[in-house]
Amino acid sequence: MTETTIKVDMLARVEGEGAFKVVVRDGRIVATEFRIFEPPRFFEAFLRGRDHSEAPDITARICGICPVAYQMSAVQAMEMALGVEVSQPARDLRRLLYCGEWIESHVLHAAMLHAPDFLGYASAIDMANDGHGDTVRLALELKKIGNSIVSAVGGREIHPINVKVGGWWKAPRKSDLMAVRDDLLRALDLAEAFVDFTAGLSFPDKERDYTLVSLKHETDYPMYEGRIVSNRGLDIGVEAFNAHFVENHVAHSNALQGRTAAGEAYLTGPVARYNLCHDQLSERARAAARRAGLDARCLNPYRSITIRAVEALFAVEEAIRLIEAYEEFDPACVDIVPRAGVGMGATEAPRGLLYHQYALAGDGSIETAQIVPPTAQNQPSIEADLESFIADVLDRPEEEIQLLCEQTIRNYDPCISCATHFLDLTIDRG
Repeated sequence: MTETTIKVDMLARVEGEGAFKVVVRDGRIVATEFRIFEPPRFFEAFLRGRDHSEAPDITARICGICPVAYQMSAVQAMEMALGVEVSQPARDLRRLLYCGEWIESHVLHAAMLHAPDFLGYASAIDMANDGHGDTVRLALELKKIGNSIVSAVGGREIHPINVKVGGWWKAPRKSDLMAVRDDLLRALDLAEAFVDFTAGLSFPDKERDYTLVSLKHETDYPMYEGRIVSNRGLDIGVEAFNAHFVENHVAHSNALQGRTAAGEAYLTGPVARYNLCHDQLSERARAAARRAGLDARCLNPYRSITIRAVEALFAVEEAIRLIEAYEEFDPACVDIVPRAGVGMGATEAPRGLLYHQYALAGDGSIETAQIVPPTAQNQPSIEADLESFIADVLDRPEEEIQLLCEQTIRNYDPCISCATHFLDLTIDRG
């Protein structure tokens, strides 16, 4: 038996510590493993015994790129457990905060982490130094505008501090939001141009018949709230998540892997949202998608970079709409009476469905916590993509195989952590 090992040290465009192994026998792939070996962070254990009011701030520290997603799912779950109904203006403000995160996260990934794969560069810095400076500057400006929304609504750009169970600590003034609107109006053209940039990339011609899972709202493109649906006929309330999805521990990963109750891999994230909820995008966003070559149905995961750009454009439009319709409200938060209960919350992080569940004691303290991030749910699909998409390139130089594997993983924008990043690829040819 011979084994060929390809290692990539400090792969800075995948977040966290991971590795991948391909086992090939007689020219056929017989096993794939996407291994996450970063030490567990124990956030669910940290939450036990803490007051329900602390959950938004604690969970926000899970990620510096998508803290809003963790806060939004946490407050939803807490409010369900406490029997609290939040006003529509307060929910609209949460959607606005989410718009800011979608803009900054999507643009960061698409321009800085993923685009270099398509253009043959090692980094966005190399892109900028070799004729793509305008695109990188455009992306940085868009990201800055997204951050300004998070700052204006959430109190600061990273780990916002204004989110509160029952509403907000303080409702922002209309004048402060209108100042952000001026930048957003300028961002519309920037976002359109960014969609067009992604349309000019060369995409591998790869598709799979995914089980797609996302939230779906009655009227709005899913972000802050909705029911959980799939392209296989699933349509459930958030409270039924654990009856239809399971988490399993596998020996090669420190992160739990999400599957359907029937044991199937499924895909959550931009591709799932786009396919399941395309008709709820704005007309401008749908037109930009068509111009970029996207049909209403798109199962090519490499085109997720364009879908992210379309969603960023939509988030700019949605933020403008929400700011223009915003009316200051008081009080900013409803009264909370601690009680025992169980609550669930699910929102659409930029990377996909993010589920929280908490059980509270009578004094409002947290007895148990469950957090299911999108990357954990997508791990089996990542492995299936790698098995499917490299099967016809095994005769190529291993450096080419390695690059295709990295690009395939980055389709998912995996958020393993914000630590130093590693990906080791092992091809066992037997």
